[in-house]
Amino acid sequence: MRGAAMKVAIIGAGLGGLASAIALRKRGVDVQVFERARELRPIGAGLTLAPNGLKALNAIDPDIVARLLELGSQNSRLYLRRANGDLITEIPITFMDRYGQPMLNIVWSCLQKVLTGFLKADAVRLDHRLVGFERTNDGLSLHFDGRDPVTADVLVGADGINSTVRQIMVGDGPPRYAGRLCWRSVVSYQHPSLLPDEVTFFAGVDGRNFSMFDVGSGLVFWSATALWPAWPISDGIAPRQRVTEAFAGWAPLVQDVLAATPPEDIVERPIEDRAPLASWRSHRVTLLGDAAHAMVPSLGQGANMAFEDAWELAQALAGEPDTQAALIHYESSRIPRTQVVHARSAAQGYRYYDADNETFSRSVLEQASADQRAFEDWLYGWSP
Repeated sequence: MRGAAMKVAIIGAGLGGLASAIALRKRGVDVQVFERARELRPIGAGLTLAPNGLKALNAIDPDIVARLLELGSQNSRLYLRRANGDLITEIPITFMDRYGQPMLNIVWSCLQKVLTGFLKADAVRLDHRLVGFERTNDGLSLHFDGRDPVTADVLVGADGINSTVRQIMVGDGPPRYAGRLCWRSVVSYQHPSLLPDEVTFFAGVDGRNFSMFDVGSGLVFWSATALWPAWPISDGIAPRQRVTEAFAGWAPLVQDVLAATPPEDIVERPIEDRAPLASWRSHRVTLLGDAAHAMVPSLGQGANMAFEDAWELAQALAGEPDTQAALIHYESSRIPRTQVVHARSAAQGYRYYDADNETFSRSVLEQASADQRAFEDWLYGWSP
């Protein structure tokens, strides 16, 4: 079964699901994306596209990257400061020279809109909440709440860290709280210390940090994290008050950007991950992105790994005549690499694993422990 003869259903119209649909459709595969939301609403977040993620998108369609470069902000310099604002160091960002693509900051919703624009209007079906699926003689039958069943040859769970597809397949319960709380927002804000194409990172000595960077179109994305004993929180305090108190006394620039952010635009979320899986597939079903390998965001690789997944999945499904062989090829190409990134992210996000546990192999941990330059070359030097 290959190309137009194959019908693929993707659950989730997030970044990974949309990129997968584009990649598969360009290879002649019949793809439909099913999204539980009734509309694709803007999300108050920015994200960083690393060279490896941009190279995956470029392989899917070079026009995607060309459009993103017009809209986003290419990192040129990083300023690392203490909590009081004192400069520790400044680092020029030379990723374009080293890896052939920049480090690009962009608004999450802007990226989603760009990806949606590369699909036909009927490619995404909104208000479709998956409740189950079952095998049939020649494929799968998908069941949605209040909707007619849909048949497919392959089901891809790209429905995020709280994936319904993963729960039906694996049943491993809720994500694991990583002991940290995050606040974030995108705000229209200008300041002499916040120049285009630059990133400022404030580091505290007690696990707190605050970053802000240009995401294009005159917008600034800021993100703050702090060690927090438990989630969920039921103290009745609004996120604006909590983050303001957590970062009281920090640099004036931190105070200014918090004051400039409307309270209703501040998003408060726990930092969570999931334990890696030995396999992502079951029969004709597989996982992609956070549904497969949700990791703490210390490396900013969530979307980038999903774009690599999208490229590899499309290559496998369009290139293998046998569906099972294609899904085996896909996960065998992705699991070792995503486990390395997961382990490195965990270590930098205050999670640690010993070399003899059951989660990661010794070789994975050795690769994840490489010195910074060697690890960057391995991570960002990836080519589709």
